[in-house]
Amino acid sequence: MPKILLIDDDPAFSLMLKAFLQRQQYEVEAAFTANDGLRLAKSFDPDLILTDFRLPDKDGLELLMQIKTISPHLPVILMTTYADIQTAVRAIKLGALEYLTKPINPDETLLLVRSALKKKEEEQPEQQVSANAEYVHGLSEESAQIEEFIHLVAPTNLSVIIEGESGTGKEYVARTIHENSKRSSKPFAAIDCGTLSRELAGSELFGYVKGAFTGAVMDTKGQFEAADGGTLFLDEVGNLPYEVQVKLLRTLQERKIRKIGSTTDQDINVRVIAATNEDLAQAISNGQFREDLYHRLNEFKINIPPLRDRNGDVLLFARHFLNHANKELEKNITGFDAAAEEVMLNYRWPGNLRELKNVIKRAVLLTKGNVITTQVLPPEVANYKPEAVSSDVRTGFAENPSETDLKSITERNERELIVKTLEKVRYNKSKAARLLNIDRKTLYNKLKIYNIEA
Repeated sequence: MPKILLIDDDPAFSLMLKAFLQRQQYEVEAAFTANDGLRLAKSFDPDLILTDFRLPDKDGLELLMQIKTISPHLPVILMTTYADIQTAVRAIKLGALEYLTKPINPDETLLLVRSALKKKEEEQPEQQVSANAEYVHGLSEESAQIEEFIHLVAPTNLSVIIEGESGTGKEYVARTIHENSKRSSKPFAAIDCGTLSRELAGSELFGYVKGAFTGAVMDTKGQFEAADGGTLFLDEVGNLPYEVQVKLLRTLQERKIRKIGSTTDQDINVRVIAATNEDLAQAISNGQFREDLYHRLNEFKINIPPLRDRNGDVLLFARHFLNHANKELEKNITGFDAAAEEVMLNYRWPGNLRELKNVIKRAVLLTKGNVITTQVLPPEVANYKPEAVSSDVRTGFAENPSETDLKSITERNERELIVKTLEKVRYNKSKAARLLNIDRKTLYNKLKIYNIEA
C-alpha cells in the first residue's frame, strides 16, 4: 500500500484529506509542523509528501529544500491558500512535482497523487528522464538559429548567457549544451538564484564546513562542488546579491572555491551557464549587477525569442505537450479542432512554453471527446481578440469594444496593460510594478486574478 505523508497545520483539513486518501487505499500519516514532518519523513519513509506552504515553523519552500536534501527523488506536492504565481514557479524549480491551491479539488488531487506515485514506481533515480524530454525542436527560423548556436558553443568551454522571458525554455537550452559537450558524462547542477536569500546564497553555491554557523552540523557541498567536472546552471543570475557576485567572479577567474567557515581554497572544474529574463545592461547601469562579472559570464550569448514571435512553433509544441498529457492523464485525445488551433495561433502566450504546456494539460483533463475545442481552453485564451489590444492612450479603454459590459471591458484592458508592461520590461516584476504605479503585492494579486503566467 503506497504511503503518503501529509504536512498541514490545519487539523480539520488534515483530518478530511487523510480520511479521503485512506478511502482510496493509501496509508497516510499526518504532521502539523515542518519539523515533525521532517522527522516522519525519515521514520515513515513515504512514497509521496503533500505539504502546506504556510507552516508555523517554516515555509513550504524551505521545507521542500530540506526534503530534497534527505530524499532527492521523493515527489512533493505543495498546497496553499495563496495562489502566488511566483511561489509556484519557485516551488517547481526547487523540485516540487506540482502546486495545488486551496480549497483543493478532490478529483484533481487524486489524479496528481496517482500520477506522482506511478511516475515514482516506473522511474528509478538513476533513470530519471532528462528535462529535455519535455521539449521538441521548433521549426521556425528563430528555433533553427538557437539550435545552430547550441551545437556551435556546446563543444567549447565558453561561459554562456541565455536571455529570454520566463517560460521560454532557458534551462532546456542549458541542458542541451551540457548534453552535447565533452562534460556530458559529468553532473549538471541547476540553481534558481531568485530563491537564494542574502544569507543562504554563499553556502548554497560554495558549501560550508562544520561549525561555520548555527545548524552547520557537518561539512556540506555547495553547487559548485556538486557540479565539479560538469556544468552549473545559474538561473535568474541577475537576482544574486551583490556581495555574492564578487565571490562568484573570483571563483570564475581563479577556478577555486572557499567554503563558508573555511580558511583554505579548493580547486574546481566547472563550466557555468547563466540565464536571465532581466536586462543586465540596465542592471549594470543601476549598480545592481557587476559589469566585470557580466563580461566574464558573457563569452557567448543566446537570445531565446518569446513564443509569440515563433508562431510557426506554437502548434508543434502544442501537439508535443498533448502527447505528454495523454500519457500522464491516461487519455487519448487525438488533436485540436480548427477553432482551437486558430485561437492558439492568435493568443500572445505571455507565459511562453510553460503557459502553453499548462493550458494543454488542463484542456486534456477537461476534454470529454476526442479533440480539444475552445470550450476547454481558459477564458483568457479562448476569448482573446487581437483587434481588442489597441487602446486609446488617453483613456486606456479599447477603441471599438464589441461588448457593452463595462466591467468586462475594464478588466480586459487592465489585463492587456499588465501583459504589455511585463513584455516591455522583460518580465521583471519589480520594474513592471513601478511602471504600473502599484506595489509588487498588488501586481502578484492581479497576475493571479487574470491568470497571467510570468
